[in-house]
Amino acid sequence: MRRRHDKPLGRLLRAAVLSFGFLGCDSGPGDVREWTAADHDPPSPNEGQGGKVAARPVASNETDPGLIELAWQRNCSTCHGRAGRGDGPQGPMVRAPDLTDATWQERVTDAQMAETIRKGKNKMPAFDLPQPVIDGLVKRIRTSRAR
Repeated sequence: MRRRHDKPLGRLLRAAVLSFGFLGCDSGPGDVREWTAADHDPPSPNEGQGGKVAARPVASNETDPGLIELAWQRNCSTCHGRAGRGDGPQGPMVRAPDLTDATWQERVTDAQMAETIRKGKNKMPAFDLPQPVIDGLVKRIRTSRAR
């Protein structure tokens, strides 16, 4: 059985909830502007002047070292390990060579390493990576040579 005062109380509660909801929808500061596609366009070469900084260097022959390290971590370290010693989690199973071994490095040319990365060899799969990334991986392997 409903009481007479239930109806006005329900209306009052609904009005309170709605008013709190509208208070939470404050539009905020007036300096908010609409997003445009230009907000994400790459900067032009001239934008590096006048206090603006380009996101990437305009002219560079080097591949970003962070990109090389990311490629290593995603594609190589599972077998070759962090340092390239063949001690990654899958290394023993696939008999990954120690890329830091001086004897191994003397036997293999940069071109052979690049081709192995690109086409694969034995249990190593092929990796479809851009040539600058492959060149960076070869350079990384060369710099990890054990002394």
